[in-house]
Amino acid sequence: MSKRVRHTVAVITAAVIVLLGAGPALAHGFTSTVYVHLTAGDGGHVRTMLELEYDLFVVSAADYEDDDPLFKAGTAAFDARDTDGQAAALNTHAESAVTYVTERFSVTSDGKACTPTRAGDFTMSEREGVPYADLLLDWTCPAPGDGHEVRSELFPDAEKYVTGTKTIVTYKIDDRSGSAALDADHPSFSTGQSWYERFWEFFRLGAEHLLSGIDHILFLLALIAGSRRLREIVLAATSFTLAHSVTFMLAALGLVHVPARVVEPVIALSIAAVAGWHLWRIWRRGGHAADLKTEGHGHFSLDRAGWTRLGVVFCFGLVHGLGFAGALGIDEAWSWTLLWSLLVFNVGIEVVQLAIIAVVFPLLAVLRHRAPTAGLWATGVISLGVSVMGLVWFVQRVFGG
Repeated sequence: MSKRVRHTVAVITAAVIVLLGAGPALAHGFTSTVYVHLTAGDGGHVRTMLELEYDLFVVSAADYEDDDPLFKAGTAAFDARDTDGQAAALNTHAESAVTYVTERFSVTSDGKACTPTRAGDFTMSEREGVPYADLLLDWTCPAPGDGHEVRSELFPDAEKYVTGTKTIVTYKIDDRSGSAALDADHPSFSTGQSWYERFWEFFRLGAEHLLSGIDHILFLLALIAGSRRLREIVLAATSFTLAHSVTFMLAALGLVHVPARVVEPVIALSIAAVAGWHLWRIWRRGGHAADLKTEGHGHFSLDRAGWTRLGVVFCFGLVHGLGFAGALGIDEAWSWTLLWSLLVFNVGIEVVQLAIIAVVFPLLAVLRHRAPTAGLWATGVISLGVSVMGLVWFVQRVFGG
């Protein structure tokens, strides 16, 4: 094996080790999302409805406000799945809970801070089977302005309970409506910002969501490893894109709803299945696993196995789209602004997918050409690692591990 080939194998192996070594820490479920609905209130006030993941909210507020009774009552109600008890715990210790929020979430008008007032008791809701606490705040602003700025630093990484918290804001105020995505690097936005600034936020959110979702990356890696020709990975990626785009849009617009407890295990199973497909071909055909049975015949020059694989990828893509939609959780009436935000989010996902394909597939192609045996081993090792990880996640997600 030449030095160049050995170097290529090393690069591919290192990439796989980095991805697999990240493990579940980068899979879905280890971040939190805050949802904010911003509207114009009565008497010139600004009204915000915040939805916060309950157990995280209780632990964070109790810890940073030194309110041990809130922690005991809140966690006991959470463990007992007592919705009334959860709301009661927050309302009994409302001062600590509200203070935690208002020290990390703010609204300003014309550069001047607005003053928050709690409007009503805490109530409970649910998102994807997870309890959420709902807090309604009215903000009194000293002077009206052309736009309002919202800033969120809720559940920061420094608190060490979660990483990468995102805040999804939907707004209808200042004669404008739309959505915005905030995180630690971009914690604020103004309702007066331009359309391209708002859309850039969703492009970035889509790209970051794929990069932080190791399960989706491993699925893509399994597709690349099992693709025998450039046309196969192009068709597979196109099929996956079309499928997940359809369900992503339908789910994000609220037209389709499938519980996360169903979606997440199927996503994990799809990873194992697509990677296992290539392992099965290696076991059945050995060194001929990369051969096409009907080279140059039929549409797109795919053989029966290629078409079957394409159908499987499309079906799994439908499920992955539901997983992508869960990153947003937007509950807003139809609007063209919302549609464009969702499309830009999806484009962010696609750009990252194409970048991964552009880096990994040429490396494998060069390796297969220069050292077929080494190429077969490399794709086999990748597929085996991805398949095992997918099966582990499937078991964890089915049994709640």
